[in-house]
Amino acid sequence: MSFSLLLLSLFAPRALAKEPADGAMLYARYCALCHGDDRQGHAADHAPSLRSPQLMGNASPGFLWTAVAQGRPGTAMAAFAEEQGGPLSHDQQHVLLEWLMARSGVPSEPVDDVVVNGDPLQGRVVYDEHCASCHGVKGEGGAGTALGNPVFLATASDGFLRHTIQQGRAATPMPAFAQTLGEKETDDVVSFLRARAIGWDAPPPVRVRPPDLDAAVLNPDGPPARLEHRERRFVSSVSVAAALAREERIILLDARPVSDWQRSHIPGALPGPFYDGVDAIVPHLPRDGTPIVAYCACPHAASGKIVDALKGRGFRQARILDEGVLHWAAAGHPLELGDGAPAKSRSDALEPTG
Repeated sequence: MSFSLLLLSLFAPRALAKEPADGAMLYARYCALCHGDDRQGHAADHAPSLRSPQLMGNASPGFLWTAVAQGRPGTAMAAFAEEQGGPLSHDQQHVLLEWLMARSGVPSEPVDDVVVNGDPLQGRVVYDEHCASCHGVKGEGGAGTALGNPVFLATASDGFLRHTIQQGRAATPMPAFAQTLGEKETDDVVSFLRARAIGWDAPPPVRVRPPDLDAAVLNPDGPPARLEHRERRFVSSVSVAAALAREERIILLDARPVSDWQRSHIPGALPGPFYDGVDAIVPHLPRDGTPIVAYCACPHAASGKIVDALKGRGFRQARILDEGVLHWAAAGHPLELGDGAPAKSRSDALEPTG
């Protein structure tokens, strides 16, 4: 689906669902883990506040829709659209976004789009001084949004970027820079960010059948994986990679939404999204002490939820991949795409596949 068609789908007529999902229930199941029980944000991995009036009121419907549907590749924000392998149908996305807008209590007044003509070279200087500490030297994100993300840059207009810099976001660490930066400096930063956009289109849906649950145990004839433990809860990526190379017995569970598993995953990992719990997979797990390692991108929230559920079922050997899958990829450990092909590079593994 092209990006333009994706935006058109936002306004497409909706068939009435037989049992319409409640927005609060959808939020609690899929969003609260990272964005907080009351939409306050920063519950996990610096996920942004979803009650900021500057975001909920001034962002375009297409920006919000795409953030949920397509996620932010290379970050902890997965794609939640059903056609991308996520759990939300078209109707459910409408219900969720309409609930979020209603809860925000602000009218939808998207910022008028403008074309900003600044100096991107000077904008880099301003960015390094005022923005990099929160948004990352390369725009990779941190306490602030990942501003270098291709989906973000493809859907955030110049006007929205400018407005956000000037007005900030209430109830978040993002301050208003209207009194700190002049008009030219603001335009320069916007032009610097825009210069980093290399174009993006909504990727085609990925449909790869996950492996059978009975294949949960990797290297079933090998010895139990020898892993480096921390606090009897976390294991290092180095020790997991070494155990896989030694062909030791282990179970890997990908706690992210299935759309992220489709894009790339640690070889042999089964999808076990945090919002589905462990009921389906528990009957397929051996009770012989085989190490179980869950991972996510948060890097501990989703995987921690799965590990806690497994320990509650008696699997005391369940552990969290300490640094998460983004660190795993950055360290050069093996990844494969949803179709089983090895990823050629970190960017190959973290970007959408078609």
